[in-house]
Amino acid sequence: MRSYAIYVAKRVLQFALVVFVGISITFLITHLTPIDPVEHAVAQVSTFGFSSPESIELLRQSLKELYGVGDNLWEEYLIFWRRLAMLDFGPSLSAFPTPVSELIGRAIPWTIGLLTVSTILSWFVGNILGGLAGYYSRNRILRILGMIMMGLHPVPYYIVAFVLLIVFTFLLPILPSSGGYEMNQATGWTPQFVGSVLLHSILPSLSLILVGVGSWFMGMRALVSNIVTDDYVTYAALAGVPDKKLVTSYVMRNAFLPQITGLAMSIGAIFNGAVITEQVFGYPGIGRLLVEAVHAADYSLVLGITSIAIIAVSAAVFIIDIIYPLIDPRVQVSQ
Repeated sequence: MRSYAIYVAKRVLQFALVVFVGISITFLITHLTPIDPVEHAVAQVSTFGFSSPESIELLRQSLKELYGVGDNLWEEYLIFWRRLAMLDFGPSLSAFPTPVSELIGRAIPWTIGLLTVSTILSWFVGNILGGLAGYYSRNRILRILGMIMMGLHPVPYYIVAFVLLIVFTFLLPILPSSGGYEMNQATGWTPQFVGSVLLHSILPSLSLILVGVGSWFMGMRALVSNIVTDDYVTYAALAGVPDKKLVTSYVMRNAFLPQITGLAMSIGAIFNGAVITEQVFGYPGIGRLLVEAVHAADYSLVLGITSIAIIAVSAAVFIIDIIYPLIDPRVQVSQ
């Protein structure tokens, strides 16, 4: 128990270090941009004839407080960490005066809904089919399926997105091409709105699932192909263990452990958003918001999105690191 406590303490320090370094680098990169948010906002106001020197100076001081801008980079850095502790990234430069946290809060549910469902479905289907293909390696149907998955595996998901967009919105116009729901649709937990959201999510989720299934399929098939040659599997087969139980309880059960780790990391990474897919389908998620922020040079919004993504991915890895020794006793926590 003491060795596990030391192991967890090391992982906590590792998690804190990764978050600190990652966010610090992001802060420096965003602040190397030549755009000063305060002067940019002052210039926008001045174009409307607001030119009193005293008023402009008062506005400049107020905006410095809003954006957390100090007299030097070190002061800005300390202000940023103090605000980050309260999840306050200041107002958005491109959507002033809307707070960055509010913009992220609007976009995150769309990305979480889309990528969580897509990730879990692709993980489940890919692992089941991959496990069967690895165990029944001589089955003709599964071998053909393996060839299809090998073809899908290296294809970028945005290529699949473009193909689906062309086929199902132009050649066969049966699905909506963009947006998260029907235009002018009243939002709320009504059957009409929910149905519209589900309909608009089919194409973006399908583009992610098709590529994701190929990746999980290849990994699971490789794991199962190695496990079926292990001594305990051979002994169980010779002892007369039923084939169905051999596949589920002996082979795929052990092969699932590293795949569960991969699933947790994938779920942690959903806060990055499927940037290109959301752009292709005009989906109102965090990835599209990030692209718009980059185009508008809104470094407050970019910094907010990337900081949350770094924390989410690091947290996913941390949770897996501390849980994995509990579900797999072969892991030596003392190392």
